[in-house]
Amino acid sequence: MKELDGKVAVVTGAASGIGRALVERFAAEGMKVVLADIEEKALGTAAEELGVAGATVVPVVTDVSKEASVMALADRAYAELGAVHVLCNNAGVATGGLSWELTEADWQWTLGVNLWGIIHGIRAFVPRMIAGGDDGHVVNTASMAGLLSAPFMGPYNASKFAVVTISEVLHHELAMTGAKVKVSVLCPGFVATQIGESDRNRPDELRDAFQLDPAMEQFRGVFMQMLASGLPPAEVAAMVLDAVRNDRFYILTHPELKEPVRARMEAILDGEAPAFGTFV
Repeated sequence: MKELDGKVAVVTGAASGIGRALVERFAAEGMKVVLADIEEKALGTAAEELGVAGATVVPVVTDVSKEASVMALADRAYAELGAVHVLCNNAGVATGGLSWELTEADWQWTLGVNLWGIIHGIRAFVPRMIAGGDDGHVVNTASMAGLLSAPFMGPYNASKFAVVTISEVLHHELAMTGAKVKVSVLCPGFVATQIGESDRNRPDELRDAFQLDPAMEQFRGVFMQMLASGLPPAEVAAMVLDAVRNDRFYILTHPELKEPVRARMEAILDGEAPAFGTFV
Protein backbone atom coordinates (compact mmCIF):
# COMPACT_ATOMS: atom_id res chain seq x y z
CA MET A 1 0.00 0.00 0.00
CA LYS A 2 1.66 3.18 -1.17
CA GLU A 3 -1.12 5.63 -0.33
CA LEU A 4 -2.15 5.73 3.33
CA ASP A 5 -3.56 9.23 3.77
CA GLY A 6 -7.27 9.01 4.56
CA LYS A 7 -7.20 5.23 4.95
CA VAL A 8 -8.24 3.35 8.09
CA ALA A 9 -6.05 1.27 10.41
CA VAL A 10 -7.08 -0.96 13.31
CA VAL A 11 -4.46 -1.71 15.97
CA THR A 12 -4.96 -4.07 18.92
CA GLY A 13 -2.85 -3.61 22.03
CA ALA A 14 -2.91 0.05 21.01
CA ALA A 15 -2.63 1.74 24.39
CA SER A 16 1.07 1.08 24.98
CA GLY A 17 4.29 -0.30 23.56
CA ILE A 18 4.48 -1.26 19.91
CA GLY A 19 0.74 -0.77 19.48
CA ARG A 20 0.84 2.83 20.67
CA ALA A 21 3.82 3.52 18.40
CA LEU A 22 1.97 2.03 15.43
CA VAL A 23 -1.05 4.21 16.10
CA GLU A 24 1.10 7.33 16.28
CA ARG A 25 2.92 6.43 13.07
CA PHE A 26 -0.26 5.69 11.14
CA ALA A 27 -1.88 8.91 12.39
CA ALA A 28 1.17 10.87 11.24
CA GLU A 29 0.57 9.45 7.76
CA GLY A 30 -2.96 10.87 7.80
CA MET A 31 -4.71 7.60 8.58
CA LYS A 32 -7.81 7.27 10.74
CA VAL A 33 -7.09 4.79 13.50
CA VAL A 34 -9.21 2.46 15.60
CA LEU A 35 -7.44 1.82 18.91
CA ALA A 36 -8.28 -1.47 20.63
CA ASP A 37 -6.99 -2.42 24.07
CA ILE A 38 -8.18 -4.18 27.20
CA GLU A 39 -6.83 -1.40 29.46
CA GLU A 40 -9.65 1.12 29.45
CA LYS A 41 -7.85 3.94 31.27
CA ALA A 42 -4.67 3.72 29.19
CA LEU A 43 -6.76 3.46 26.04
CA GLY A 44 -8.67 6.61 26.92
CA THR A 45 -5.44 8.49 27.60
CA ALA A 46 -3.92 7.41 24.28
CA ALA A 47 -7.04 8.35 22.34
CA GLU A 48 -7.25 11.74 24.05
CA GLU A 49 -3.61 12.59 23.36
CA LEU A 50 -3.87 11.57 19.72
CA GLY A 51 -7.11 13.47 19.32
CA VAL A 52 -5.56 16.64 20.71
CA ALA A 53 -2.78 16.20 18.15
CA GLY A 54 -5.39 16.24 15.40
CA ALA A 55 -5.75 12.55 14.63
CA THR A 56 -9.09 10.87 13.91
CA VAL A 57 -9.28 8.03 16.42
CA VAL A 58 -11.90 5.58 17.64
CA PRO A 59 -11.04 3.88 20.95
CA VAL A 60 -12.70 0.52 21.61
CA VAL A 61 -12.14 -1.52 24.77
CA THR A 62 -11.45 -5.01 23.45
CA ASP A 63 -10.52 -8.40 24.86
CA VAL A 64 -8.90 -10.08 21.86
CA SER A 65 -9.14 -13.51 23.51
CA LYS A 66 -12.94 -13.30 23.12
CA GLU A 67 -14.46 -13.77 19.66
CA ALA A 68 -17.50 -11.63 20.44
CA SER A 69 -15.31 -8.75 21.59
CA VAL A 70 -13.25 -8.75 18.38
CA MET A 71 -16.35 -9.08 16.21
CA ALA A 72 -17.80 -6.07 18.05
CA LEU A 73 -14.54 -4.20 17.35
CA ALA A 74 -14.91 -4.89 13.63
CA ASP A 75 -18.55 -3.82 13.68
CA ARG A 76 -17.60 -0.56 15.37
CA ALA A 77 -14.75 0.15 12.96
CA TYR A 78 -16.90 -0.33 9.88
CA ALA A 79 -19.90 1.47 11.37
CA GLU A 80 -17.91 4.58 12.27
CA LEU A 81 -15.24 4.72 9.57
CA GLY A 82 -16.73 2.68 6.73
CA ALA A 83 -13.69 0.56 5.89
CA VAL A 84 -10.49 -1.00 7.22
CA HIS A 85 -7.33 -1.02 5.13
CA VAL A 86 -4.61 -1.96 7.61
CA LEU A 87 -5.15 -4.45 10.44
CA CYS A 88 -2.46 -4.87 13.10
CA ASN A 89 -3.14 -7.91 15.27
CA ASN A 90 -0.66 -6.76 17.87
CA ALA A 91 -1.97 -7.44 21.39
CA GLY A 92 0.22 -9.82 23.36
CA VAL A 93 1.09 -11.08 26.84
CA ALA A 94 3.87 -13.18 28.33
CA THR A 95 4.41 -15.58 31.19
CA GLY A 96 7.36 -17.80 32.00
CA GLY A 97 8.65 -20.78 33.90
CA LEU A 98 9.45 -24.44 33.43
CA SER A 99 7.05 -26.03 30.95
CA TRP A 100 6.06 -28.84 33.31
CA GLU A 101 5.40 -26.44 36.18
CA LEU A 102 3.34 -23.80 34.38
CA THR A 103 -0.36 -24.18 35.08
CA GLU A 104 -3.23 -24.73 32.69
CA ALA A 105 -4.28 -21.16 33.42
CA ASP A 106 -0.84 -19.91 32.29
CA TRP A 107 -1.22 -21.69 28.98
CA GLN A 108 -4.84 -20.64 28.49
CA TRP A 109 -4.16 -16.98 29.16
CA THR A 110 -1.11 -16.75 26.90
CA LEU A 111 -2.60 -18.72 24.02
CA GLY A 112 -5.93 -16.93 24.42
CA VAL A 113 -4.41 -13.51 23.80
CA ASN A 114 -1.42 -14.26 21.58
CA LEU A 115 -2.90 -16.97 19.37
CA TRP A 116 -6.67 -16.71 19.54
CA GLY A 117 -6.38 -12.92 19.37
CA ILE A 118 -4.78 -13.31 15.93
CA ILE A 119 -7.35 -15.89 14.84
CA HIS A 120 -10.26 -13.72 15.94
CA GLY A 121 -8.76 -10.69 14.20
CA ILE A 122 -8.37 -12.55 10.92
CA ARG A 123 -11.88 -13.96 11.03
CA ALA A 124 -13.50 -10.67 12.02
CA PHE A 125 -11.73 -8.38 9.57
CA VAL A 126 -10.22 -10.18 6.58
CA PRO A 127 -13.52 -11.19 4.90
CA ARG A 128 -14.72 -7.58 5.08
CA MET A 129 -11.38 -6.24 3.88
CA ILE A 130 -11.53 -8.56 0.87
CA ALA A 131 -15.14 -7.65 0.16
CA GLY A 132 -14.26 -3.94 0.27
CA GLY A 133 -12.10 -4.42 -2.81
CA ASP A 134 -9.41 -1.95 -1.75
CA ASP A 135 -5.72 -2.59 -1.24
CA GLY A 136 -5.21 -3.81 2.30
CA HIS A 137 -2.58 -5.18 4.64
CA VAL A 138 -2.62 -7.42 7.71
CA VAL A 139 0.29 -7.23 10.15
CA ASN A 140 0.43 -10.01 12.73
CA THR A 141 2.78 -9.45 15.66
CA ALA A 142 4.78 -12.59 16.40
CA SER A 143 8.30 -12.40 17.85
CA MET A 144 11.79 -13.73 17.33
CA ALA A 145 10.37 -16.23 19.83
CA GLY A 146 8.36 -17.46 16.85
CA LEU A 147 11.61 -18.37 15.08
CA LEU A 148 13.85 -19.34 18.02
CA SER A 149 13.01 -21.54 21.01
CA ALA A 150 14.14 -19.89 24.22
CA PRO A 151 13.79 -21.85 27.49
CA PHE A 152 11.31 -20.92 30.22
CA MET A 153 8.95 -19.37 27.65
CA GLY A 154 6.92 -22.39 26.49
CA PRO A 155 3.45 -20.82 26.17
CA TYR A 156 4.81 -17.61 24.66
CA ASN A 157 7.00 -19.44 22.15
CA ALA A 158 4.20 -21.81 21.19
CA SER A 159 1.86 -18.90 20.53
CA LYS A 160 4.41 -16.98 18.48
CA PHE A 161 5.49 -19.95 16.36
CA ALA A 162 1.78 -20.42 15.62
CA VAL A 163 1.41 -16.77 14.60
CA VAL A 164 4.27 -17.12 12.12
CA THR A 165 2.74 -20.13 10.40
CA ILE A 166 -0.75 -18.66 10.42
CA SER A 167 0.65 -15.56 8.74
CA GLU A 168 2.44 -17.64 6.11
CA VAL A 169 -0.73 -19.62 5.42
CA LEU A 170 -2.79 -16.43 5.18
CA HIS A 171 -0.27 -14.99 2.71
CA HIS A 172 -0.61 -18.04 0.46
CA GLU A 173 -4.40 -18.12 0.68
CA LEU A 174 -4.86 -14.45 -0.13
CA ALA A 175 -2.46 -14.70 -3.07
CA MET A 176 -4.12 -17.84 -4.43
CA THR A 177 -7.59 -16.30 -4.26
CA GLY A 178 -6.52 -13.06 -5.92
CA ALA A 179 -7.31 -10.85 -2.92
CA LYS A 180 -5.85 -7.35 -2.77
CA VAL A 181 -4.90 -7.83 0.89
CA LYS A 182 -1.25 -8.49 1.74
CA VAL A 183 0.35 -9.85 4.91
CA SER A 184 3.37 -9.16 7.09
CA VAL A 185 4.53 -10.93 10.23
CA LEU A 186 6.41 -8.82 12.74
CA CYS A 187 9.15 -10.71 14.60
CA PRO A 188 10.79 -8.27 17.03
CA GLY A 189 13.58 -9.03 19.44
CA PHE A 190 13.72 -7.08 22.68
CA VAL A 191 11.68 -3.87 22.49
CA ALA A 192 11.20 -1.42 25.36
CA THR A 193 7.59 -2.27 26.18
CA GLN A 194 5.56 -3.31 29.23
CA ILE A 195 5.07 -6.91 28.11
CA GLY A 196 7.05 -8.07 31.12
CA GLU A 197 4.28 -6.55 33.24
CA SER A 198 1.39 -7.94 31.20
CA ASP A 199 0.14 -9.91 34.21
CA ARG A 200 -1.55 -6.64 35.22
CA ASN A 201 -4.24 -7.45 32.65
CA ARG A 202 -4.63 -11.13 33.47
CA PRO A 203 -8.27 -11.99 34.23
CA ASP A 204 -9.03 -13.22 37.71
CA GLU A 205 -10.36 -16.56 36.48
CA LEU A 206 -6.97 -17.33 34.89
CA ARG A 207 -4.81 -16.30 37.85
CA ASP A 208 -3.19 -18.88 40.07
CA ALA A 209 -0.95 -19.14 43.10
CA PHE A 210 2.08 -20.35 41.14
CA GLN A 211 5.33 -18.80 42.35
CA LEU A 212 8.58 -18.74 40.39
CA ASP A 213 11.52 -20.46 42.06
CA PRO A 214 14.73 -18.43 42.59
CA ALA A 215 16.29 -19.56 39.29
CA MET A 216 13.20 -18.46 37.36
CA GLU A 217 13.11 -15.17 39.25
CA GLN A 218 16.71 -14.57 38.16
CA PHE A 219 15.75 -15.28 34.54
CA ARG A 220 12.84 -12.88 34.85
CA GLY A 221 15.18 -10.20 36.17
CA VAL A 222 17.47 -10.56 33.17
CA PHE A 223 14.47 -10.56 30.85
CA MET A 224 13.17 -7.31 32.35
CA GLN A 225 16.60 -5.69 32.00
CA MET A 226 16.74 -6.70 28.34
CA LEU A 227 13.31 -5.21 27.76
CA ALA A 228 14.28 -1.94 29.43
CA SER A 229 17.27 -1.57 27.14
CA GLY A 230 15.41 -2.77 24.08
CA LEU A 231 14.65 -1.07 20.79
CA PRO A 232 12.35 1.98 21.03
CA PRO A 233 8.83 1.07 19.85
CA ALA A 234 8.85 4.00 17.42
CA GLU A 235 11.67 2.35 15.48
CA VAL A 236 9.64 -0.85 15.20
CA ALA A 237 6.63 1.13 13.99
CA ALA A 238 8.77 2.71 11.27
CA MET A 239 9.78 -0.77 10.09
CA VAL A 240 6.15 -1.86 10.00
CA LEU A 241 5.16 1.18 7.98
CA ASP A 242 7.94 0.44 5.50
CA ALA A 243 6.78 -3.19 5.20
CA VAL A 244 3.20 -2.11 4.54
CA ARG A 245 4.31 0.37 1.88
CA ASN A 246 6.66 -2.09 0.18
CA ASP A 247 4.76 -5.36 0.71
CA ARG A 248 7.48 -7.06 2.76
CA PHE A 249 6.38 -10.20 4.57
CA TYR A 250 8.95 -10.84 7.33
CA ILE A 251 9.79 -7.90 9.57
CA LEU A 252 12.89 -8.76 11.62
CA THR A 253 13.83 -5.87 13.87
CA HIS A 254 17.19 -7.11 15.12
CA PRO A 255 19.67 -8.07 12.36
CA GLU A 256 22.02 -9.69 14.88
CA LEU A 257 19.42 -12.39 15.53
CA LYS A 258 19.35 -13.56 11.92
CA GLU A 259 22.40 -15.76 12.49
CA PRO A 260 20.77 -17.78 15.30
CA VAL A 261 17.76 -18.29 13.00
CA ARG A 262 20.08 -19.50 10.25
CA ALA A 263 21.81 -21.86 12.71
CA ARG A 264 18.44 -23.24 13.82
CA MET A 265 17.39 -23.95 10.25
CA GLU A 266 20.69 -25.70 9.52
CA ALA A 267 20.31 -27.79 12.67
CA ILE A 268 16.85 -28.87 11.51
CA LEU A 269 18.19 -29.93 8.11
CA ASP A 270 21.08 -31.75 9.76
CA GLY A 271 18.83 -33.47 12.32
CA GLU A 272 20.73 -31.95 15.23
CA ALA A 273 19.47 -30.88 18.64
CA PRO A 274 18.71 -27.15 18.91
CA ALA A 275 21.54 -24.98 20.16
CA PHE A 276 21.01 -22.25 22.72
CA GLY A 277 23.22 -19.20 22.55
CA THR A 278 20.72 -16.40 23.08
CA PHE A 279 17.13 -15.84 23.99
CA VAL A 280 14.52 -13.40 22.68
